[in-house]
Amino acid sequence: MEEVIVIGGGLAGVEASYRLASMGIKVLLYEMRPQKSTPAHRSDKLAELVCSNTLGSMEITSGAGLLKAEMEILDSIVVQAGKYAYVPAGTAMAVDRELFSQYITKAIEEHPNITLIREEVKKIPRDRIVIVATGPLTSEALAEDIKELVGFDYLYFYDAIAPIVEAESVDFSKGFWGSRYGKGGDDYFNCVLTEEEYRVFYEELLKAEKVKPKDFENLVYFEGCMPIEELARRDYKTLLFGPMKPVGLVDPKTGKTPFAVVQLRKENKEGTLLSLVGFQTQMTYWEQKRVLRLIPCLRNAVFVKLGSMHRNTFIQSNKILTPFLNMRKYENIFFAGQITGVEGYVASASTGILAGINAGRLAKGKRLITPPEETMLGSLVRYITTKEGTLQPMSPLMGLLPPLDKRVKNKQERKRLLAERAIEAMREWADSIKEAIIIYSPATGQG
Repeated sequence: MEEVIVIGGGLAGVEASYRLASMGIKVLLYEMRPQKSTPAHRSDKLAELVCSNTLGSMEITSGAGLLKAEMEILDSIVVQAGKYAYVPAGTAMAVDRELFSQYITKAIEEHPNITLIREEVKKIPRDRIVIVATGPLTSEALAEDIKELVGFDYLYFYDAIAPIVEAESVDFSKGFWGSRYGKGGDDYFNCVLTEEEYRVFYEELLKAEKVKPKDFENLVYFEGCMPIEELARRDYKTLLFGPMKPVGLVDPKTGKTPFAVVQLRKENKEGTLLSLVGFQTQMTYWEQKRVLRLIPCLRNAVFVKLGSMHRNTFIQSNKILTPFLNMRKYENIFFAGQITGVEGYVASASTGILAGINAGRLAKGKRLITPPEETMLGSLVRYITTKEGTLQPMSPLMGLLPPLDKRVKNKQERKRLLAERAIEAMREWADSIKEAIIIYSPATGQG
């Protein structure tokens, strides 16, 4: 039986392993936790979600929603787990973190074609088929080896984790339940702030002590995960157009749109934990408690997890990788996940599927392939592997897709047509590469 090494048990690593195993290929999956942990992880489970607990929108007219639809066509284990651990959150696919990771860990540990090895890999084998899916928190030793392997210096940005509070400690009289524009039901609690309350919060946010980076680290933020204090520093009203925007919300008590809101989203099925939507922060723990308790509904909040910052590292894939996600220099070495320069859970997982498909095909002596450009996965991979100049992290965006043959003025209609075209193209592509695939069920333990 052919054998492939996968390094990293995050979303990309488990997707790659699951796909390879389904193709009848023996997988050696290396995960360094719990032998060695990271600044962001809290458990030894595979596919642990360390930032938000949402996999993005489920609407196919959004980049994340369309990509998940394509991944489902490709038998994604992450989408399977997302549905299993689903927590209502409007149009978003939010999950119970524990159930999500448990589902995937069970599937990987019990799959007959996968051997899970709990140890750190410090050097990538040059003479084996390997998928490097170590994510943005690659260990120092392996990062140095990758740096030597690719021949280019790393770029990096800082990702910020939002705080989580106990629902029982929230004052629900200071807001209302509801989703923007009434979409998705009452899945968010909207804590209302008056103009004066917002002013006080804003001023104290700017004064708050921040965690200082190490001397050798320069702060380079990614716009999609900007700390709230960095947003506030830009302008007094920036937060009102970002995480505290009241647009699309009407307070049923007043019949009016509030001046500002802070949205809380369920972190688990029971709704006992709530996260502050868009409130990533690099404030010190003490300052987080002080400043965030200035938000009316959080006066007496009990924080079960405070925000933190961690370094995200990624390679310049446009200089290093082919559209098949293997190296130009080493055909047998593939990369997948955030280390490739894609941004977000879903994008990371999707590249794991493609890397798994191509590593498996290489092991079987078949030609390497990539999805059509009309698909979200195809467009995203082409972007990170062909972009001119410096590569910055990219999320799945509808704007990455090639235009329609005919011009459609209505924006939503245009997105719908693009999504339908992408899904049809993905189905055709998936059918064209079908072989004897064994789908293992974590629920039954049967193939």
